[in-house]
Amino acid sequence: MSRVLLLNMAESTVRNECEKFDIGISALESLSSNGVRLVCMSVDGAESARKRFKAKLIKGDVIRTKHRPTRPLW
Repeated sequence: MSRVLLLNMAESTVRNECEKFDIGISALESLSSNGVRLVCMSVDGAESARKRFKAKLIKGDVIRTKHRPTRPLW
């Protein structure tokens, strides 16, 4: 079972809902095609989030933004 969820929600809404339902967030990343990529701290938290955000899950592939520089920092 994956801890990753792709949600069609605002980042602040996801933070608030996860805090309200005591779902630990490992990583939260904005997607370039709207929505967020949520990585939960545990598989149980991810399963709980899947149930609660079932209507907001994104199906299929998404485009993520690059976080690393294109050339070395040194």
